[in-house]
Amino acid sequence: MIYFDNAATGGAKPPAVAGAVAAALEGCANPGRGGHAAAAAAAENVLRCRKLLCRFFGGESWERVVFTKNCTEALNAAIFGLAHAAVQAESGLAADAGLRTAGSGRAKPHFVTTEAEHNAVLRPLYALERAGIADVSVVPLQGGAPSPEGIAAAVRENTVAAVFTLASNVTGAAVDPAAVRALLPARVLTVCDGAQACGHIPVDMRGTGIDALAVAGHKGMHGIQGAGALLLSERCSPAPLLYGGTGSASADADMPDFYPDRLEAGTLSCPAIATLAEGALYLAEHMHEDAKKLEALTARLCEGLAAIRGIRVYSRPNPCGIVAFACETLQSELFAQALSDGYGIAVRGGLHCAPRMHAALGSDGLVRASLSAFNTAAEAEAFLSAVRDVARGAVQP
Repeated sequence: MIYFDNAATGGAKPPAVAGAVAAALEGCANPGRGGHAAAAAAAENVLRCRKLLCRFFGGESWERVVFTKNCTEALNAAIFGLAHAAVQAESGLAADAGLRTAGSGRAKPHFVTTEAEHNAVLRPLYALERAGIADVSVVPLQGGAPSPEGIAAAVRENTVAAVFTLASNVTGAAVDPAAVRALLPARVLTVCDGAQACGHIPVDMRGTGIDALAVAGHKGMHGIQGAGALLLSERCSPAPLLYGGTGSASADADMPDFYPDRLEAGTLSCPAIATLAEGALYLAEHMHEDAKKLEALTARLCEGLAAIRGIRVYSRPNPCGIVAFACETLQSELFAQALSDGYGIAVRGGLHCAPRMHAALGSDGLVRASLSAFNTAAEAEAFLSAVRDVARGAVQP
């Protein structure tokens, strides 16, 4: 199989990742749930990963690296948590004045987002809007991507946060978080969906002013499914989304008031976290060269696809490995199925859980090829040949 569906989940992994899973299973114990040596060793491994991720993403402190099962959970924790914290602050229920991001006496919390977003951002925001908890503004694209100016223009006096993707999961189009931060009032937080960007492009939270970064461990970070994280700045303090055991402050009726425990209820996935640590170590050495390789591979795909009759390309060369295209006479899901059935090539057709992005592009579904640095130029050429064959059958002379 030629695996070109890495934007959904990474295919090939660095060898150390598989080894990390095996080691974690051999020494299985629950961190923070006992004083014995096995539990202490598990806790040390989790702490190691927190510190690695904090350094890798330019975070402010390892205590504010919160583990989740995926990027969607991280985004939900940030979005719902900030909305509830703002409501509590306005109601006088929260003593922390730093939560008063919307300003005392203002309307309900307001969030700004964009048409490029995944449903992991849109659906939580829509849920808050339907419940009457928050207002939401969705910024249109400019030139196929969100613009910092458009995001800033949508800010109101009661805006809590701007929530936006660092790279589109449909086309790979990127947004510069530093440019967004420079245009926003200081009181407005930035919440970034890093699902497609993390592991492919440098992300420096302190350097670019990101307040909350949601990470998918199983994509560009080379971890396994079940690995995700939410990194927070010191001024970003979401209310808990989940409630339960943390192994700390067990006598309290509420969640602990310190991080990461405040947002980590229940048992962590130690094997997944171990792979995330190994992925970060691998990327610290290889990310720059891998990004250059992916830029070259996507450039080749964009060029080759554009030369095929009946094919329209929606992506530009990018280091995230994403190339989206459409066939003028064959539905995207059927095109993807033809590549799978006839050529053993794995891609994804459809809306990619980003319906507003597709609507903005004028698309009712695209074929997305998403590569990793483990893919080869030979696979890219085989893919282009297969697309020519399928398109030739779909586009009659």
